[in-house]
Amino acid sequence: MPNNCRQSIDQLFAEYRKNIRMNWKKEYKKLIWIIAIFLAAFYLPIDNSRFVQAIYEALNLVKWYAREHVLLCLVPAFFIAGVISVFISQAAVIKYLGATAKKWLAYLVASVSGTILAVCSCTILPLFSGIYKRGAGLGPAIAFLYSGPAINILAIILTARILGTELGIARVIGAVVFSVVIGFTMHLIYRKEETEKANNQLTMPEPEVSRPLWQTAIHFFILVLILIFANWGKTNAGSGVWQFLYSNKWLITGFFGIGLGLSLIFIIKIRLRWVILSTIPVILSAILFPASPIITFTVAIISLSILISNTPGEASEWMESSWGFAKQILPLLAIGVLIAGFLLGGPENGQGIIPNNWISGLVGGNSLFSNFFASIAGAFMYFATLTEVPILQGLIANGMGKGPALALLLAGPALSLPNMLVIRSVIGTQKTVVYVSLVVIMATITGLIYGGLF
Repeated sequence: MPNNCRQSIDQLFAEYRKNIRMNWKKEYKKLIWIIAIFLAAFYLPIDNSRFVQAIYEALNLVKWYAREHVLLCLVPAFFIAGVISVFISQAAVIKYLGATAKKWLAYLVASVSGTILAVCSCTILPLFSGIYKRGAGLGPAIAFLYSGPAINILAIILTARILGTELGIARVIGAVVFSVVIGFTMHLIYRKEETEKANNQLTMPEPEVSRPLWQTAIHFFILVLILIFANWGKTNAGSGVWQFLYSNKWLITGFFGIGLGLSLIFIIKIRLRWVILSTIPVILSAILFPASPIITFTVAIISLSILISNTPGEASEWMESSWGFAKQILPLLAIGVLIAGFLLGGPENGQGIIPNNWISGLVGGNSLFSNFFASIAGAFMYFATLTEVPILQGLIANGMGKGPALALLLAGPALSLPNMLVIRSVIGTQKTVVYVSLVVIMATITGLIYGGLF
C-alpha cells in the first residue's frame, strides 16, 4: 500500500477516535449533570424548616423585587440605556469617557453622572452596559458603575440623619474616593487592552450627527428625572422639601411625562397624531385609577413601547436596543435575586438558609475579620435604594462595630449577587472578579481605619 494512502487512513482513524472521545466527553458531562440533579432531588431536605423558610424567602424576595423595582426602576433604566446606545453618538461617549479622553475629565464625568441617579446596584447595570458598549474606557465605566448606587445623595443624607453625621461624612468621602481609585486601578491593570482600545478609537471616522447634542441631552434627562421621581423614597420627616417631593412625586413624574411626549414630537420627530393617540390610554387610566398611579405608569410604558416600536427609524432602533438590554439583564437578575433570597433572606429581615444572627455576631468589634466579613456579606446581599440604612441600624443595635458598618455601606449598595452576574456578562469573568475584589479589599481597609479612629 502506498505511503500516502496509509497516512490518509491513519488520519481518518485518528479523527474518528478523536470524535469518539469528544462525543463521550459530552455524554459524560450530561451524565454528571443528571446524577447531580438526581442526588439533589433524592436528598432534598423538604422536612427541614430552615430550608423551607429559605425557599419561601427566595420567592418572597423575587415577588418584592418584581413589584418594587422592575416597573419603576429597571424598565425606565432600559429605555435610558437604549437612548445612550442609539441617540448619544459614539463620538460623544469617546470624547468624555473613552480611552483617549483626559483622565481627570473622564473620571469627573463618570462620578458626577453617577450622583444624579438615585438607583440601586441593579438599576445602574443597563446604563453601565450602554456607555461601555458605546466606547467608554474601562476605568471611567467602572467609576460610573460604582458611583451610581454608592454616591446616592438621598442615601447619604439618610445615613447622616439616622446613623450619625460622622458615618454619613465617612460614607460620602469613601464612596467618591472609591469610584475614582477603583476605576483608575482597573484601567492600570488592563492598560495594555485599554491602549489598544484607544488606538482603535483614534482611527475611527467621525460619525454623522442627526441632531444637536443638547436636544439628545434634554430627551435623556427627561427620562432620568422620570426614573428619579417615580422612585422617590419616603422620609421620616413630617414636613420639609424631601417630604413635599415625596407627597407630590407622581404629580412631578406626570409633569416630566408630558415633557417626554413633547420630546417625542419635537426631538425624536414622531408624528403628533400618533403621540396624542398613545397618551389617551394613559390619561384614561389616570382618571379611572387615581389612587393607583402604578397602573398609569404601566400603561404609559406599554403605550411608549408600542409607539416607538412601530415608528420607523431611530425610534424603533431605540426600542430594539432597550429590548436587547432587557433580554440580556433580566434573566440573570432573576436568578441572582432568587439565590440571594435563599441564602440571606427576603426584604423584611427574613431568615435565609444563613441565619441572620450569624451575620450580626460576626461583625462586632473592629477586627480585620469583622470588617472583611462585613464587606463580603454586603457585596453578596441585595440592597434596594435607601434600604441599607434601616438594615444597618438593626445590625448596629445588635452589636455591629462602626468600622464594619462603614465597610458594609461602601461595599453593599454598589454590589450584589445579581449585579455580579450581569457585570460578568458585560466585561467578562476576570474583570468582574478583579472589580469585586477591589471593592471588598478597599471597603475592608477603610472600615478598619474608620473603626480605629472612631
